[in-house]
Amino acid sequence: MEAIMKMKLERKSALALAALAVPLVLTGCANVLRVAPHAELKVFDPVWTTAYITRNHGYLIYDTLFAMDENFEPQPQMVDKWTVSADNKTWTFTLREGLKWHDGTDVTAEDCVASLQRWSKRDGAGQLLFRDVESLTAQDARSFTLKLREPNGRVLETLAKVSANVPFMMPKAVAATDPFKPIKSKVGSGPYLYSWAQSTPFFKTVYLKNKRYVPRTEPLSMTAGNKAGQADRIEWIYHDTQEDMANALIRGDVDYIESPSARVLPMFEGKEKIVVNSTDPLGNIAMARFNMLQPPFDNLAVRRAALMVMQQEDYMRAALGDPKYWRTCYSIFPCGTPLSNDAGSATMKAPGLDAARKALQEAKYDGTPVVILNPVDSPVISTLTQVTAEKLRAIGMTVQVQNMDWAALTQRRVNRGPVKDGGWSMFHTWWLAGDLLDPSAIAYSGDPETGWFGWLKDAELEAQRAAFSRAMTAADRKAVAEKVQQRIVDDAAVGILGQFFEPVAYRTNINGVTGPIQFYWQMWVESPFMRSPAKPVR
Repeated sequence: MEAIMKMKLERKSALALAALAVPLVLTGCANVLRVAPHAELKVFDPVWTTAYITRNHGYLIYDTLFAMDENFEPQPQMVDKWTVSADNKTWTFTLREGLKWHDGTDVTAEDCVASLQRWSKRDGAGQLLFRDVESLTAQDARSFTLKLREPNGRVLETLAKVSANVPFMMPKAVAATDPFKPIKSKVGSGPYLYSWAQSTPFFKTVYLKNKRYVPRTEPLSMTAGNKAGQADRIEWIYHDTQEDMANALIRGDVDYIESPSARVLPMFEGKEKIVVNSTDPLGNIAMARFNMLQPPFDNLAVRRAALMVMQQEDYMRAALGDPKYWRTCYSIFPCGTPLSNDAGSATMKAPGLDAARKALQEAKYDGTPVVILNPVDSPVISTLTQVTAEKLRAIGMTVQVQNMDWAALTQRRVNRGPVKDGGWSMFHTWWLAGDLLDPSAIAYSGDPETGWFGWLKDAELEAQRAAFSRAMTAADRKAVAEKVQQRIVDDAAVGILGQFFEPVAYRTNINGVTGPIQFYWQMWVESPFMRSPAKPVR
């Protein structure tokens, strides 16, 4: 702990000196993009975790077989060509020529087979697809074949998945790692390389342009097309507080803030060189998640009682404030998306404290402590935690809030054991609405072995999710989605706490701002004077 505190103090000193530094006015200096991310990168495996900071890391150093364009149509990325049999059961893919890993070795079909197999064990859509996989084999150095037992109309959409968990391709030796153990390798084939030498814990993470990257020739369109990096160097600069981030943006020490909290937005008012903007029309879904393996939330009746106090308006007002940044949504699938529906919506409209107290008594709650994991470095999630803690205490539950950073939470929540062994009872999070569009989302899995943290066990739910993956028409998918939604509501597996639209903030000389995810390969600083990279002080 003393070593960690020492490093954090060193980071503060480095940031303070960086604020006083004058940018170098030298011809040929690198185009350096500086970002204040929403969390510190501590977990490097985008298959092992659904954390968005790790997904963003993945997009910089890895590439994908297919990618989604701005019209949400799957397009080939690492794949050059493919064929599919008339019965939609046999798919053969051939990689583009010249693809290289960061270490200079060739990307092969065997690498892709191993990567897909590992990813399929952790991702919801991958799990559903691979339940019907008869075989996945490499045919030669650049071609592999996927054979299915049942036809599937969403193979390309699944392989082009935009967000967590993204099916990133990794070297075979890395992809051979147990999917339930995080990898440490940072070797990919993507547009940037992770710089071990220049990254500093608690201070910054550094990426350098990959000169070996072989981009596609098609124009860039969301995650598809030419993804050649625009900036020569990308730095993720970490700050202790939201106020520190905001001041860094105002001074010009960073160019972009991923997730400024509502309380610092007034700091940007009247600043001509700063833009505050919402980049995702669908927004995010705030969520409470129970641990259904351990008391007290292994009891369905206790979970239902807890959900009775979770009025969305209370959470959204506390976490976002201004109503222009949020709305209520009583659907498991985000409002404004094709599968949003009313199944179970009456139950989702929490009746309040009196009904919850009565339900808790009837559930025979015995005072078992509710341990809530609280990421203090995430203002929105931390506020959600505080609201829940107050509400559960008000109905007679014993609540313990355990503070940590988001990176620590993502590692702690894998613990399936009791509280005395480092376990937990609840955590809060938010998802991009685009990650919850249909029943394939891992958040809605009913398999306790391969599903999302919390480990719901519901065989009927899994059967319905499988039926969705095999449905061939929009009408059939809609009907199955309603059944899935009702089942999830009946299971009381999650609390939907509202749909919100958190803005981003950036300098006016920044190009390539995207939504709903910021893909940093296409962002660059428009300036006649390029900066030298920031250096930590020792």
